[in-house]
Amino acid sequence: MLERKLLSLKGRKPNILGHKQFPKYAVLIPVVKYQNELCVIFEKRAQHLIIQPGEICFPGGAVEENDSSQEAAAKRETCEELNLELDDLEIIAALDLFVSPFSIIVYPYLGIINDYKKISINRDEVEYIFYVSLNCLLESKPLKTQIKLKMILPEDFPYELIPDGRNYTYRDGQLPQNFYFLNNEVVWGLTAGILNHFIDLLKNHL
Repeated sequence: MLERKLLSLKGRKPNILGHKQFPKYAVLIPVVKYQNELCVIFEKRAQHLIIQPGEICFPGGAVEENDSSQEAAAKRETCEELNLELDDLEIIAALDLFVSPFSIIVYPYLGIINDYKKISINRDEVEYIFYVSLNCLLESKPLKTQIKLKMILPEDFPYELIPDGRNYTYRDGQLPQNFYFLNNEVVWGLTAGILNHFIDLLKNHL
């Protein structure tokens, strides 16, 4: 019985350890031809939103139970925020996923919107959008810094169960931060991290 169970794991595809406890989000980097240039669309979040009002982001949101996949969630969220139909956009590639130290997993995708004239922003979520050409993004130089992450243990942590107890040496973490200055707005945080990854991919494939 145990041998059969062991063999049944053969060929299993790995996932992220603990992923079932992490909320999952999907976002899309939307590329569109605008004024004869390939551009990336950025959104400014509506000011009345509870989470990150007024910040710059890509279309996206939580992966819901009725989404067939993370990719489907990215497409759904993009259509909801830009009032598009599914046929109006095409997914080109999945980008590297991001496991946040703040206990979320983000699945970014690259997609193309067929016609910018079909875009009509959803005012419930989006204040406005702006376009930045790929050429401009390739030439942009972000401000780079780091956020330091330290372990904070609860009062009832069982120190007696680990070597050196309260004197145990924990590693500090670092979270890279990029700040892009685009269209008189600051793009930072997760959005800037995904953007930086996308720009690096473009540069490496030119």
